[in-house]
Amino acid sequence: MPIALSAQMWIRHIIVMSCLCLSLSPAHAENVDEFYKGKRLTIITTASVGGGYDQYARLLARHMSRYIPNEPTIIVQNMPGAEGLKAANHIYNVALQDGTIIGGLSRNTGLARFYDFNNAAIQFDARKFQWLGSPQQETGLFIVNTLTGIQDISDIKNHPLTVSSTAHNSPSSIYARMLNDLYGAKIQPIEGYDGSQACLMAVERHETDAHISGGSSAPFRNRFEPWVKAGIAKVILQMGMKRDPEFASIPTAIEILSNDDDKRLFEIAFAEQMMGRPFVLGPQVPKDRVDMLRRAFDATMKDKDFLADAAVEKAEIDPVDGATINALLERAYTAPQPVIDRLRALAK
Repeated sequence: MPIALSAQMWIRHIIVMSCLCLSLSPAHAENVDEFYKGKRLTIITTASVGGGYDQYARLLARHMSRYIPNEPTIIVQNMPGAEGLKAANHIYNVALQDGTIIGGLSRNTGLARFYDFNNAAIQFDARKFQWLGSPQQETGLFIVNTLTGIQDISDIKNHPLTVSSTAHNSPSSIYARMLNDLYGAKIQPIEGYDGSQACLMAVERHETDAHISGGSSAPFRNRFEPWVKAGIAKVILQMGMKRDPEFASIPTAIEILSNDDDKRLFEIAFAEQMMGRPFVLGPQVPKDRVDMLRRAFDATMKDKDFLADAAVEKAEIDPVDGATINALLERAYTAPQPVIDRLRALAK
């Protein structure tokens, strides 16, 4: 009798525990609208307070909640360190995977393992992040001093040029090496300048003939556009996936190449610029919440109050959606091995 009672109690215990487990089943079983009621979302950004990434994170935090069920509060937490890897590793491995944590990552996060595949500090697969999108896409510009006599991009095949650069692994130097290898240019990077403004000053002072930028922020444009208007400098090439409307007649690096494999090298290199200021969710966040947050992100990018706020802060808005970023990364990482090896060699 004690044995039978014990068995009966054990069965009852299993039933109770099963019911309890069902009540605590994965979060995706809970209705999305119900889940976000009374919740607080956190955007963890790689940036320190006051930087460009921080600016976009706080813009998103002020406006995106209107498009999330029950309008939860959104706060920003700064987690700088290890060139963006600290926050990326945290989002991927440590942070809650329930849709309450959004990562604001560095644009180089997506291709971090592509270029540095043996780096043990990279503890994530960028393709498994669930990308929400980016409010901005970057386009770099190849700016030359007109005293060089260069009229258009075809002239760089026969006219040696020096370009100002911050470091060997900066876009200025990498793009120069790629143009030399793929287009037959004769560009010599002069490295060691302290930031893009110093690089532009080098062109202004005739220390270098040109500068190839990785992006073109508002302060950057404010510096060189008066030179273009005055005929002191000109843009001969764009470094991005598409043409900047302000320089609609100037081709991109992809457009001047004829070989498909060569084009693909620049397409992969420009993935970082297309990602601009990206936001992500962890790899295990339930699909229904990912879908909802992607819709909320996309709607925020069109919101008139968000756009007005961004205009006041001079934050450029040229969004790209999360599915596009995921597809772009998948294409990069699945490129033919000879293409990958060649780009890695050029980036070193």
